[in-house]
Amino acid sequence: MNELIEQSLNFFEKLKTSEKPTALLQTKNDFLAVETPVSLVYNGISHAVMMCSPQDLEDFALGFSLTEGIINQPADVYGIDVQEVCNGIEVQIELSSRQFMALKVHRRNLTGRTGCGICGAEQLNQVYKNFPKLDRTFQLDINLFDHCLSTLQANQQLGRQTGATHACAFFDLQGKMLAIREDVGRHVALDKLLGWHVKAGKPQGFVVTSSRASYEMVQKLISCGVELLVAISAATDLAVKMAEEHRLTLIGFAREGKGNIYTGKERLIF
Repeated sequence: MNELIEQSLNFFEKLKTSEKPTALLQTKNDFLAVETPVSLVYNGISHAVMMCSPQDLEDFALGFSLTEGIINQPADVYGIDVQEVCNGIEVQIELSSRQFMALKVHRRNLTGRTGCGICGAEQLNQVYKNFPKLDRTFQLDINLFDHCLSTLQANQQLGRQTGATHACAFFDLQGKMLAIREDVGRHVALDKLLGWHVKAGKPQGFVVTSSRASYEMVQKLISCGVELLVAISAATDLAVKMAEEHRLTLIGFAREGKGNIYTGKERLIF
């Protein structure tokens, strides 16, 4: 395993800092989340550079490829190889010939800062993508959310150590957490989770995130057929419009015993 990834097995670094809780200056060890450039390279051509936490990068590559429309299914990817380079990490993704030809036709360069996946779009119609409306395949007891929120918080290992990362978790319809992914970028954490989701056979359930619900996060979930998103923070107006249009259930400001139901209350049992 390469040096950068070896050094990042716990995905944080120690740093001595000074704090002043009283009149006395004290020195302590602090933990910093690792943030590194990750280049996604398709069939030898660099397509996107994102700032990421260097774990679960195969999940990230698969999730990003799906939510960006680069592939239609996991079978379109023949292989994923994570390699250290001089200033970061390269993820080499081998695409099927058909999907690679489509990528070259529609190719755009994305230089992503933390959590920003659409800032490099060359045309507005690349941002506003058309997806079919979601079916309503389940109803969910709203009382499950308190347990899910506490489970999310309890399992944010990187977040507890650094206070600098977001988390996205997938829960089944009984409120059992099936997977969690963390990253310095909320969109990257979600792509990692959606990469896991498709590899796991797209189990039925919903996503809880520690961040706000942005337009792009809503779009990513719709593209993967996930019907419900619970966010600890607010939703943007465009996220609500997109959720309403595509029949996603969107809840924001989720706290114990309360939350704002923006769209899709027909999936909820009160």
